[in-house]
Amino acid sequence: MKTKTSYKYVFPVGTYIIAEAEGAITDISTIPVRDSVNSETPLISRAAEMLYEYFDRKRKSFDELPLNPEGTAFQRRVWNALLTIPYGETRTYKEQAIIVGNEKACRAVGAANGKNPISIIIPCHRVIGTDRSLTGYAGGIEIKRALLTLEGAMPF
Repeated sequence: MKTKTSYKYVFPVGTYIIAEAEGAITDISTIPVRDSVNSETPLISRAAEMLYEYFDRKRKSFDELPLNPEGTAFQRRVWNALLTIPYGETRTYKEQAIIVGNEKACRAVGAANGKNPISIIIPCHRVIGTDRSLTGYAGGIEIKRALLTLEGAMPF
């Protein structure tokens, strides 16, 4: 098991913990990162700085940030597909299922989104219901709405 380092920050949508291990971000979460050492590293600080820029509408991508979310092969495929959704745009769960190779896997895609350990940067908030409604989000629908509003992807 990798040793993780984590540090807590307050953003406009709440308090988040950013964690890294082996030179890559592993978690951005509202819940404590298990078995992590509490310390701010240069990478964690840079990720936080980028998130502050995002909330100030000065940043639309996080491409240069090394990411290493822990999950199954299917979850990682779903999370990689999320990274292709442009800032300010949305996709449906069905569209995401088609991208990962199984149009009938809408529920599995939704479950994988719910397990996304790198919130905001891996933008699971950009996935909506087939009927264009706001549906589940691990951080809560109001945070999903706030993130989509910030990006100009609302109203729904």
